[in-house]
Amino acid sequence: MKVIVHPKGFILQGKAWEIKAKLKEYSNKFTYVEDWVKAANDAKQ
Repeated sequence: MKVIVHPKGFILQGKAWEIKAKLKEYSNKFTYVEDWVKAANDAKQ
């Protein structure tokens, strides 16, 4: 399972069940994709 976050969005690579599980996990933390991307970019800096 790979999760790649870049300034304009993200890429999920893996099996369908892994992607669904990861999206469910992140939906508990973030309401919008924009919030997830901002948090990931802030953590890098």
